[in-house]
Amino acid sequence: MRQRIFSRELEPGSWIDELKIAEAYGISRTPLREALKVLAAEGLVTMKVRRGAYVTEVSDRDLADVYHLMSLLESDAAGMVASHATDSQLNELQALHAELEVAANPGTTDRERFFELNERFHMRLLEIADNRWCNQMVKDLRKVMKLNRHNSLLKTGRVSESLQEHRDLMAALTARDATRTRRCMQDHFRNGLEAAA
Repeated sequence: MRQRIFSRELEPGSWIDELKIAEAYGISRTPLREALKVLAAEGLVTMKVRRGAYVTEVSDRDLADVYHLMSLLESDAAGMVASHATDSQLNELQALHAELEVAANPGTTDRERFFELNERFHMRLLEIADNRWCNQMVKDLRKVMKLNRHNSLLKTGRVSESLQEHRDLMAALTARDATRTRRCMQDHFRNGLEAAA
């Protein structure tokens, strides 16, 4: 169900036909309802009294709030990584960044691959920062952000802008400049929100 939502097979705002989906999966409605409760807790599904479940629609305000929180959490984590990461950990981030460069190659841009690598980069950075509470919060926020994610990187030129922001971030991380790293991550999220709006 989660993947069907992320792939837009179930569009934001659409009603979830429990009977039809349960039949398609060959299950009763009870486990499907349990799954819907989990998705509702993640913010991907909205339960409406006597009307059923709907794929969550992300308003401009919701999106701004999510980007704001992610900017706070990830810029703090990035500053920690700049200060405390081992050379080996920074090399891991550099390797992921190199894959991003390939995925964003003009003329052959694979946006799905770019999305996947971008998320892996950000999540690895959070793992290196080693704050499990921050990691869990960001994972939950990223699920909500994915409801709108295609809009930001589909904007003309946004992939190349995002890549340049990652280059700046990597330069700050490599220099072990925590202040500049935090600022780069904040800029990255601010620009992402502007592109998504």
